[in-house]
Amino acid sequence: MKDHFVNQNITLLEALAKINTLAPEPLVLFVLDDDKRMVGTLTDGDSRRALIAGASVNDKVKDIMLKEFRYLSYKDAANVKEIRRQKEMLMKLVPILDEGRRVIDIINLEKYITRLPIDAVLMAGGKGERLRPLTEKTPKPLLKVGEKAIIDHNIDRLIDYGVKHINVTVNYLGEQLEEHFAEPRGEVQVQTVREPKYLGTIGSIRFVKEFYNDTILVMNSDLFTNINYEDFYLHFKEHNADMSVAAVPYTVSVPYGIFDLDGRDIQGLIEKPTYNYYANAGIYLINRFALDEIPDDTIFNATDLIEKLISEQKKVIRFPLNGTWIDIGNPQEYQKANELVKHLH
Repeated sequence: MKDHFVNQNITLLEALAKINTLAPEPLVLFVLDDDKRMVGTLTDGDSRRALIAGASVNDKVKDIMLKEFRYLSYKDAANVKEIRRQKEMLMKLVPILDEGRRVIDIINLEKYITRLPIDAVLMAGGKGERLRPLTEKTPKPLLKVGEKAIIDHNIDRLIDYGVKHINVTVNYLGEQLEEHFAEPRGEVQVQTVREPKYLGTIGSIRFVKEFYNDTILVMNSDLFTNINYEDFYLHFKEHNADMSVAAVPYTVSVPYGIFDLDGRDIQGLIEKPTYNYYANAGIYLINRFALDEIPDDTIFNATDLIEKLISEQKKVIRFPLNGTWIDIGNPQEYQKANELVKHLH
């Protein structure tokens, strides 16, 4: 972050030398006064325009910088709608300022899609028995789809959306996953959490030591999907939900004429009907408080949590997932994912 800071009293020549060191990062400098307060910005484009207009390389940056600049208040740092608006205005780096106008963070919208204020938990403890013999010595999340492991497609996509706190719960061949995530991925250290015994599709979340946000994303680690996590989050917040379930469209076509019956009496005939449903995609956004409903040391599935929250009249909604989604549970789906990844960028 500090690579982008300069004092307002340096010369334009010194600023240009600084800008020259920033690539491949966005060529933007944040100009600070002597009290470290942000007072302006300077880009390579600003510098060129100033020189063309007659400025000297010995002029002070404070006389050339852009004094009216866009930023986020620390109060809006988790406002995903505002971050999206900044991106739509083609902002590359968005500074976050405290109440004293000092830079406390920078969101890189050239590198990341957004910054979601969520924690993520990926469930990776299953045995993958339907994919044997591939999973006899390798946990299913580490099987390759294209050039990288199934789970890495999901981890990298979460990081692209600015998620900084990611946990992976492990059980079967867990030491391989622990080794896999031993080193940080850029700015993110993925934490592995040991499940002492099989606890269902969400029970092991009780072993995550700490959450940093009030919204928790929980998902199966063996999915292959291009879900838009930003849309998912904004939909969750817009509807003030306690839990949102990503759902994939599922169509059933009956190749026969179906009777509309009242007991034994035929009321009519429906010719070759098609029924449209939504199926559980295994990706959830959950208000942190709702995790208290998950019992300790008990097999508990995400579907159990859905039913429990509904029984307590909490707000459980569905988010339609209209993009790519494959549940890699058998050899056919695994092959399908490997074929599909060849055509995705």
